[in-house]
Amino acid sequence: MATDFKLPAAASEGFKNASAYDAHRPSYPPEAVERLLKQLKIADQPHVNLVELASGTGKLTELLAKRHEDFDIIAVEPHEGMRAQLVAKGLKGVTTLDGHAARMPVEDGWGDACVAAQSFHWFATEDALREIHRVLKPNAVFGMIWNVEDYNKPWSWRATTAWEQKLNDWIRSISTDGHPRFRDEQWKKVFQNQLKFNPLQVLRDSFLTDSLPRFSLPLGEDTVKWTVWLSKEALWSRISTLSHVVALEGAEREAAVKTFDDALSSSDVERNDKGEIAVHGVTYFAWTDRIE
Repeated sequence: MATDFKLPAAASEGFKNASAYDAHRPSYPPEAVERLLKQLKIADQPHVNLVELASGTGKLTELLAKRHEDFDIIAVEPHEGMRAQLVAKGLKGVTTLDGHAARMPVEDGWGDACVAAQSFHWFATEDALREIHRVLKPNAVFGMIWNVEDYNKPWSWRATTAWEQKLNDWIRSISTDGHPRFRDEQWKKVFQNQLKFNPLQVLRDSFLTDSLPRFSLPLGEDTVKWTVWLSKEALWSRISTLSHVVALEGAEREAAVKTFDDALSSSDVERNDKGEIAVHGVTYFAWTDRIE
């Protein structure tokens, strides 16, 4: 088991204001949560053991803890501030522990399922897959879920509006800290890299069980579309929880505010009678079976 770990500065500094993250980041649509739990094979299954990896301030944990199944949840989170926010919520059935993707304080084979919300892109590594495999029971399922606003979407996805595409272009342009995010679509490679196309490599790996694939492919994938109405201030507060936006200072931050204002002056910005702005996005989720 890998033990060397240091929380990336982009995460430790970017999420330093855990209360702002908790206040402005969105929750997950009930439909998406229900569909994901069905794929994890734990919907309507009482008292199953659920590992939530990188639980953050508990945006997903809250929904899981309120469900009728009475899950037994171990929430693993390395960021002290975020972990404190989650502990303070006092959620029923939730044990919150300090740990990370390559070293979870969870017994071998304890989990009936494992889920990572808004986070797997931070630790999409072979060490993490090995550790997730270790804590899961045979044939259990690992699930991943992200809320993806159009302004923070992958390049290959189509934005609903031109103004959201303008913000998406800007956000991509300032992502220079070297850590891939969901929108970079790099996280899937850790699963794809399990496949060996060289027959000699396959033969060799048959004698080295630690090199065999741990999770099934292709990944299961699904999405739920949504629209939320936010004031201009609330929208900027949400964008400001992005770790690389938090890091902007001085002239860079002034330029960011100007870009934001320019985008919202576009003709295709839709507002309701309260002056709130229609913000579009999807909840994307994926799942894969643990291979014995």
